[in-house]
Amino acid sequence: MFKKILIANRGEIAVRIIRACREIGILSVAVYSTADRSSLHAQIADEAVCIGPSETKDSYLNMNALVQAALNTGAEAIHPGFGFLSENADFARLCEKHGIVFIGPSYHSIEMLGDKAAAKETMKAAGVPVIPGSDGAVRTVDEARKIADKAGYPVLVKASAGGGGRGIRRVDTPYELEAKMTAARLEAKNFFGDDAVYIEKLLINPHHVEIQIIADQHGNYIHLCERDCSMQRRNQKILEECPSPIVNADLRARMGKAAVTAAKQCGYYNAGTIEFLVDEKRDFYFMEMNTRIQVEHPITEEVTGFDLVKAQIEIAAGLPLQLTQDDIVMRGHAIECRINAENPELNFRPSPGTITSLYMPGGPGIRIDSSVYQNYTITPYYDSMIAKLIAHGSDRNDAINKMRWALSEFIVEGVDTNIEFQLGIIKNSDFRNGKYDIGFLDRYMQSKKK
Repeated sequence: MFKKILIANRGEIAVRIIRACREIGILSVAVYSTADRSSLHAQIADEAVCIGPSETKDSYLNMNALVQAALNTGAEAIHPGFGFLSENADFARLCEKHGIVFIGPSYHSIEMLGDKAAAKETMKAAGVPVIPGSDGAVRTVDEARKIADKAGYPVLVKASAGGGGRGIRRVDTPYELEAKMTAARLEAKNFFGDDAVYIEKLLINPHHVEIQIIADQHGNYIHLCERDCSMQRRNQKILEECPSPIVNADLRARMGKAAVTAAKQCGYYNAGTIEFLVDEKRDFYFMEMNTRIQVEHPITEEVTGFDLVKAQIEIAAGLPLQLTQDDIVMRGHAIECRINAENPELNFRPSPGTITSLYMPGGPGIRIDSSVYQNYTITPYYDSMIAKLIAHGSDRNDAINKMRWALSEFIVEGVDTNIEFQLGIIKNSDFRNGKYDIGFLDRYMQSKKK
């Protein structure tokens, strides 16, 4: 087992990883930018190293600075968390070059799955259902027109190297295709340095359901049921739950099998998430694979009792999985609400500033993953997440009721938040009855304006 790990991230996920290290008995090294000097993760780690100024490109995205910090502190491994460099094959390769273990999959797997078009081809070869569309990147408008005509409108133009909802354009008619394709390429180039795009049939208001897998370096694979991430705004997840209200035991088994097959096809190890779209007929289609821990991983942990972050560390150290698929038992239901410093009334405008008063709820079945505290200043440089509020109940109705009172008790003053917005979703009768899909929030927000 490692003696010391460097966490190449910030905020609540850095705090989460530090705590996992403590439970195992591993020393932790935090890195921070000048803007994060007073951040919780920098204060509670065994060591903390400043790696640059506030801009992410000069700090949390500075591969050489991160590796040098690991070498200088004697850290044997780096945990990338999520976001930043967590799915960067070059960073994983650089770690290996310097004899540092990257706590995640191999850079070969990251490369294979990082290109969304190439990943789709890999899944097709493995017999995993994929959404109709192009077989790879589309270079010309004429080629795109032929593929879109065959798939049927509406279609999506999507960045091959995309993520986070960037580089995606909906196309409803052939007349829009050229302009939307140009816009998607430009955004993809600006955000990912790669303007390659592919075409995909748009499934109208499906559910976004993802399967959590974990695999060791000895050929053992298991899946840990599903999470429903359909509550989205502009392709950004706002609320997630486990299990999904639309998935029954048969569908869960079939999706789990497909997810494990997909991971095996790539020689994958460590934690990963295979994301699917599920249509109204309960047919499911591969969308993409995330080669990292997910923001919403706590709800899987609450339902299965399986600590994903500790497992990541153990697998990276070469240890075999201690559980088999038959050992995974679902207990109850969990919901996660992302509490952000933003104003839903002003188009979710970020609200940086100092938290002047803070009360975070607790009690049976309530978990909070956070890195903020009273008088903490939320800067404009990074994401606006304040906390992840997780409610775990004996069933879905119990989890919803717990989340309702937890949101009602949550107090944050000094910055705007989306707490009331989240409470409105939890109280909504369609949500309570499990009648929602990817298009739910658009409809919900339109109804609020009337």
